[in-house]
Amino acid sequence: MRATVVDLVTPHLLRVVDIANQAQNGAAVDWHLRDAVSGTVRQLGEQFNASSLMTAYVDGLEAAASQAPKGRTDYANALRTAAAAARGLWRE
Repeated sequence: MRATVVDLVTPHLLRVVDIANQAQNGAAVDWHLRDAVSGTVRQLGEQFNASSLMTAYVDGLEAAASQAPKGRTDYANALRTAAAAARGLWRE
């Protein structure tokens, strides 16, 4: 069975969404967010199609942030922070 970009990226996105939900509920998530993003960059960066995977990851984080319901600013900010961190860590 061949894994698709969606199959590889989705678990990483969901991990960050879960952390963003914790941020919305008042938890301090900075360390967890950085850890999740750096782990993702490391894992996806080892794949043969790393560029496509990282693009999908960052795009997914940004899309989730832009679609956040009104009033969920901590949630959206956590997703934006994760996207910026991933962009900063990923060096092609």
